Amino acid sequence: MAKTTPSQQENRAGGLISALNKSSSYDPHIPPLAIALFSVILTAGIIAAVILENTTELSEDMIGLIVMGFILIGTIFLFAIKVARQWEKAIVLRLGRFHGLRGPGMFWVIPILDSVSSWIDQRVLVTPFSAEKTLTRDTVPVNVDAVLFWVVWDAEKAALEVEDYRSAIGWAAQTALREVIGQMPLADILIGRAKMDADLQKIIDERTTPWGITVQSVEIRDVIIPQGLEEAMSRQAQAERERQARVILGESEKQIAASFADASQAYLNNPTALHLRAMNMLFEGLKEKGALVIVPSSAVDTMNLGGVSGMVSLAQQNLPKE
Repeated sequence: MAKTTPSQQENRAGGLISALNKSSSYDPHIPPLAIALFSVILTAGIIAAVILENTTELSEDMIGLIVMGFILIGTIFLFAIKVARQWEKAIVLRLGRFHGLRGPGMFWVIPILDSVSSWIDQRVLVTPFSAEKTLTRDTVPVNVDAVLFWVVWDAEKAALEVEDYRSAIGWAAQTALREVIGQMPLADILIGRAKMDADLQKIIDERTTPWGITVQSVEIRDVIIPQGLEEAMSRQAQAERERQARVILGESEKQIAASFADASQAYLNNPTALHLRAMNMLFEGLKEKGALVIVPSSAVDTMNLGGVSGMVSLAQQNLPKE
């Protein structure tokens, strides 16, 4: 058996430690404490091997066994110490059977016997989902985008009752969205998003509760309808506004006519007042320069419009010149 020098042993140990550090950088659940303990124990084993080799008569096989014992102890510490982050729960299986939940924080497992099958995130998670070209109850194809907010309240059920709970809740949300769209007309989808959100939340929550997942809210982000239908709805809205404008104008005319009818009651049995009102209106019209007023001859005789015209002419002559 070839004898290794202390420098070669240190180089091998350093290479092993760097390889472990590199591999553990991809797994956030291997804590730096476990790596540090493994490094310390491995270094202690190398130093002990060097000291024993220089001070005792032990064979190389015995010294190698001592070093392997230190490596074994360090490996146990490396794989036995686990750390779950504040928002995580670890599912620990012992010989394939559920053993318990661990975390958050540091915990121990028995290497070979125990395994961490999954890490359950218990924060509020967001899943976007959509339904493309889904027919409404009135056979209109629409594209709907929505967002689902959900949280795992039972990590054991989420890990053991469903294979991939993230994919499962996404598919459940999408099928529920298609189901709700098929039961509603387009008008209700466009103006009744709050009711649609509540219906979706209820349906999805009923499906995911057995998995240990609860749905906090569902929000519809966008509803896209065909371009031709959008233009037709725009023309319909414009025609509706024009109809309302005409209705308002007709109501105004009715109110004006009613006001005139009420005003006419003052002249109904008083012809003198009616003549005076007519003469006043004619006087107001003739005051404007260049005004031409045509009245019936009977009105001239009954209202003495000749005298009125003379008075107006005299008044115009007496106006100050500009």
